[in-house]
Amino acid sequence: MAWTLPTALFFSAIALVLLVLGVAQRRWPTVARRGFLPLATTRGDRFFISLLTAALIHLGWLAVADLPVLGASALALFAGAVIMAKG
Repeated sequence: MAWTLPTALFFSAIALVLLVLGVAQRRWPTVARRGFLPLATTRGDRFFISLLTAALIHLGWLAVADLPVLGASALALFAGAVIMAKG
């Protein structure tokens, strides 16, 4: 994989979010809760599920659409926000 600026920004953003989740866990310990997902999840579980969802959205977008991938990124951000808030 080539380390381009978008690749570095992506992995830096993931590292930053993991750092924020770690600080939040220390300050406000998470409790497993049930949302629309069919299992009780913690903050970290929902983040992992949102990353998997983002990967699937991008792969589906590339397989079906001949449009810029920025649309898939916007859709993935929206899906991730919904999963983190209501999942």
